[in-house]
Amino acid sequence: MGGYYTVQPGDTLYSIAFRYGLNFRNMARANGIDRNYRIYPGQRLRLSEVSASSTARNVSRPRSSVTAAAPASASAKPQKPPAERAADQRQRAVANTSISWRWPASGRILRNFQSRGQINKGIDIDGSRGDPVFAAASGRVVYAGSGLLGYGNLIIINHNEQFLSAYAHNNRLLVKENQRVKTGQKIAEIGNSGATRTMLHFEIRKDGKPVNPLHYLPKR
Repeated sequence: MGGYYTVQPGDTLYSIAFRYGLNFRNMARANGIDRNYRIYPGQRLRLSEVSASSTARNVSRPRSSVTAAAPASASAKPQKPPAERAADQRQRAVANTSISWRWPASGRILRNFQSRGQINKGIDIDGSRGDPVFAAASGRVVYAGSGLLGYGNLIIINHNEQFLSAYAHNNRLLVKENQRVKTGQKIAEIGNSGATRTMLHFEIRKDGKPVNPLHYLPKR
């Protein structure tokens, strides 16, 4: 990802990073923004990332003219079947987060997460206008508005160093930016803002990237 973005009124660093699939902390480092993550209209931001680990490596590790040899392919472990690999990924996903997730709405799934073809960065959940939308985990509201094209009235919650969750197409937002919310708290009402039908579009982002919410939500 390259290029620049000029901050518009109503933007937050979180919403800009969300829009471009970037990790907001690493984006902040790339733009010299401190941990308050404050930005202002008219500010020009570089759409790139600088991670803390890469910065540490650049500082602590001198360059070497010797390159370590890659392990021989013959010694590599045999690949597991796709079904087993998928199961392992789901187990790692659960093991790598201490967050206790819950479903943000009670309706059936209209459309699943899809990373190829007709991409869907989350899941679409059926509902009627005015049905409650719940925080899927405790955290702090880092965006509440309608400035992201295609998401309608959107809420983004920051949960910890890795995870954000997003709730789109709401009819009414019941929380404000910087407000802390608890798991299961009603934060919005289902609607069809920015959508062709009434539903909740729900996403989980890990390190800025969309992940399949069904790998984190409890089984119904």
